[in-house]
Amino acid sequence: MNKEKRTEIFSRLRAANPNPTTELNYSSPFELLIAVILSAQATDVGVNKATDKLFPVANTPESIAALGVEGLKEYIKTIGLFNSKAENVIKTCHILIERHGSEVPDRREALEALPGVGRKTANVVLNTAFRQPAMAVDTHIFRVSNRTGIAPGKNVVEVEQRLMRLVPKEFLMDAHHWLILHGRYTCTARKPKCGACMIEDLCEFKQKRDYQ
Repeated sequence: MNKEKRTEIFSRLRAANPNPTTELNYSSPFELLIAVILSAQATDVGVNKATDKLFPVANTPESIAALGVEGLKEYIKTIGLFNSKAENVIKTCHILIERHGSEVPDRREALEALPGVGRKTANVVLNTAFRQPAMAVDTHIFRVSNRTGIAPGKNVVEVEQRLMRLVPKEFLMDAHHWLILHGRYTCTARKPKCGACMIEDLCEFKQKRDYQ
């Protein structure tokens, strides 16, 4: 795929959704961090149901730490892997209090040092909370990048590096959200909605005629 095609793809995605953002509910970098930790192998809808009850009660490192692991579990027990997530969140809260003045750091190394925070979570926080160019490659972005030909790669790191290099700079800040939403609602895993896709004519997916 050439630069002209990529530019046109992202121009269309931007025209359809000029200000994309995460579907997780949050009102501070800390709330976003906790929501993203909880979202691993869970849906945004499921996480929002839990945090809509949790955040009005506790939405700072101090207040969530005060709940303790067992107290936190009561709010997040509907989310997959809630036992390990509760432990990671409580540990993360203590580290934020002790090492970062209760603030979420805006540096990758510091974020990835927090329990339950991997590269993908760090990228979401850096991009969404701190508006830094970053690409959190989840299953949706991995699928869309490979299927369309925008930035094919064998693994998530390879796709991330290619996207950072190949997405035109004017689109880099929001590309993460456009690709996730496109994969979630149009370029779905089993039955992509090719006939209703705004970038179908630019996409290099060889089987797309099967999904008209």
